[in-house]
Amino acid sequence: MLRSLARQSAIKQVAARLSARSMSTVVEDSVGPKCYGGTYTVTLIPGDGIGQETAASVKAVFEAGKVPVEFEQYDLSGFTPENDSLMQEALGSLRRNKVGLKGILYTPIRQGHSSFNVAMRKELDIYASVAHCKNVKGIDARHKDVDFVIIRENTEGEYSGLEHQSFPGVVESLKIITRPKTERIARYAFDYALRNGRKKVTIVHKANIMKLADGLFLNTCRAIAKEYPSVQYNDMIVDNTAMQLVSRPQQFDVMVMPNLYGSIVSNIGAGLIGGPGIVPGANYGREFAIFEPGSRHVAKDIQGRNTANPSSLILSSVMMLRHLQLGEHADRIEHAVSKTLSIDGVRTPDLGGSHSTTDFTKAVIRNL
Repeated sequence: MLRSLARQSAIKQVAARLSARSMSTVVEDSVGPKCYGGTYTVTLIPGDGIGQETAASVKAVFEAGKVPVEFEQYDLSGFTPENDSLMQEALGSLRRNKVGLKGILYTPIRQGHSSFNVAMRKELDIYASVAHCKNVKGIDARHKDVDFVIIRENTEGEYSGLEHQSFPGVVESLKIITRPKTERIARYAFDYALRNGRKKVTIVHKANIMKLADGLFLNTCRAIAKEYPSVQYNDMIVDNTAMQLVSRPQQFDVMVMPNLYGSIVSNIGAGLIGGPGIVPGANYGREFAIFEPGSRHVAKDIQGRNTANPSSLILSSVMMLRHLQLGEHADRIEHAVSKTLSIDGVRTPDLGGSHSTTDFTKAVIRNL
């Protein structure tokens, strides 16, 4: 009897934490994010290109703001061999800590190992990518009143990585779409809309051509939509989606789509509001979460110049703090970034300014 009551009490405590955490993973929260003495341990993977510079900015802001987070840093690089032991160490750290902050890792083109970014998401089954595209006050953009969320299935689709040459000069690349994984990403999208006061979900597909694969994705999403009668939904072919985004982006609220389409749409979204430097992102699974820029660019061309815009990684870390229920710290940092951009007018070259990464970081710290 006592054991039963204790178990019920533990279940209630876990449920309370789940409801409190904004768009959290559905975690085995009894062994959730590592917290000792009020301080969380988070895996940090700065990534390639501008990753070290933007990660240094985040660490400086966290230190100035006395954020109760300690980083376990792994300087993993996509330029290293596929069997690099550091990759396994970083994955081990993510498994221990449950939460990571990550820059973008380089992926070789045409030859070399497959993407470490994709491998990490698959290994930990981090299936839902979330990128928020919203106008930033003070930043000139092609359209006003842009505010939509891209939810992208992370683990299958064209990114399944199943390719082979069946005959010299003939390559077959398999696109994998499954009902169970489509059901969970669809539920995630509709849950997100419901919890965040969003009114509509747009299902993006190419079922007019890929009638089986995208047909399965579309029909499964439609079936899940019936479980959420208070949330409107529509569907749109991906090429039309691209045109509608650049002509009338205000019509979109929450968008759900397979992997490749999400990659393309998130880059269009970044272009609409000022560039990849201001788009935060997150990746959620049942047990793990990794936070990284929403528009995934290495930016190797400006590496080491102290001109990178750290906003996307700082704002991704804000999403991470909310995931860790450190809302007060998250609000302070988000407000500081907003004031730096909109009132102080401190901008890096990608936003038409001339300030350095260091200048921007110092301005954010002043505004905390």
